Amino acid sequence: MSALFNFHSFLTVVLLFICTCTFVKIQFPAILRHKTGFRGFFWKAARIGERLSPWVAVGSFAMGVSILFF
Repeated sequence: MSALFNFHSFLTVVLLFICTCTFVKIQFPAILRHKTGFRGFFWKAARIGERLSPWVAVGSFAMGVSILFF
């Protein structure tokens, strides 16, 4: 089933996307320097990961537990 039609899979994809963009921005800041255009979407996801990192961490942990046990 596609991640667009399954809410659990959609949340997993969004959390992984936010974490990946944040990691790329920390490791290679020049890649996500542009705040507009196509790369701006990735910059915004990285900004969410930076500013809401405790909530993203809790969400990632909860998603991991739910994938493993449910």
